[in-house]
Amino acid sequence: MAALCDAMEQIAPTWAAAEWDNVGLLAGGAKWPLARVLLTIDLTPAVLDEAIRTKVGAIVSYHPPIFRPIKRMSVDRAASEGLAAEAVAHRIAVYSPHTALDCSPDGTNDVIAALAGLEDIVPFEIAAKADRLCKLVVFVPAQQVEKVSDAVFAAGAGRIGAYERCSYRVNGQGTFFGTESTSPTIGRRGRLERVDEVRLEVIFPRQRLADVTAAVRKSHPYEEPAFDVYPLEGLPDGRTGQGRIGRFRKPIALSMLAKRLAMKTGARCASRIGRSSERLHRGLVCVGAAGSLPFEIPGESLGWGDVVITGEIRHHDALRYARCGAAAIALGHSVSERPVLAPLAARLKKLLPGVSIIVSRADRDPFEAV
Repeated sequence: MAALCDAMEQIAPTWAAAEWDNVGLLAGGAKWPLARVLLTIDLTPAVLDEAIRTKVGAIVSYHPPIFRPIKRMSVDRAASEGLAAEAVAHRIAVYSPHTALDCSPDGTNDVIAALAGLEDIVPFEIAAKADRLCKLVVFVPAQQVEKVSDAVFAAGAGRIGAYERCSYRVNGQGTFFGTESTSPTIGRRGRLERVDEVRLEVIFPRQRLADVTAAVRKSHPYEEPAFDVYPLEGLPDGRTGQGRIGRFRKPIALSMLAKRLAMKTGARCASRIGRSSERLHRGLVCVGAAGSLPFEIPGESLGWGDVVITGEIRHHDALRYARCGAAAIALGHSVSERPVLAPLAARLKKLLPGVSIIVSRADRDPFEAV
């Protein structure tokens, strides 16, 4: 299960999620074994039955079944947290990426933007990683540096993007004077010692701090290893953030775009705001429920030639789009999110060789056309 958490952290880092959201491993144990994973937008009774029947070890549910703080948890299919409790009773863990996947490159918003045919796509607002990463600097005798580096890599350090076992090493000389109460591994107590050492630097997720420092202490030859840990400030990558804005290569009619998206997403209850013949130049994508978010983009304003592509639109927001002259397409809340499951499965298969990744057949939009 830990491998799945690591893979999802690479795809949809939890630091990118909205502050109000509840993402990550919501139920189950990080050390549980894992052979099969089921991907779904919602954890429903039908999806849970499918998970039990196919004997999966984890469900990746885009929407978190445990969202608000709860005081008690019992197996009850009338409540989403009750479904999570039943999953755990069957030794099935539950992981949710939600808004972390919305904000991430190639996540839910990017998938819909690509289906719409948008180009030059950027987030509404670029997100910067908070200080969720740390840097370890440890000084190791040259002949022991591989042993220590292997240990900290195994503890979760040294990963930068898709690269693993990343480190920086500088040769130098360390000094120490052991008092009478010490038992130095190298040299003698009671005299100044000089040792050829390597300054080893690696980065790691802050949540792995205990594991990484324990690995240093266990693998290092010194009685008192010298090391420092520094919190790191994140830098924006230009691709992570809320929503997406892009332009159409050629102006497209609203009716044509709506039909294209309905066909590619399987939307049965899609609706639109604006004249069918309206020519569109720019698209703004916010899966799920856009709300008033497109109106709050710094330095931007909606108008003629713009279209908001989302899942659902509140009545008063629809009136606001109409007043400013912007068009909008509402595909259905979960319909706008479900297309991400297939590419997510493909990415997990690459990161988790030997683990079977299954897209749920029972997961479906709760709305039906009249």
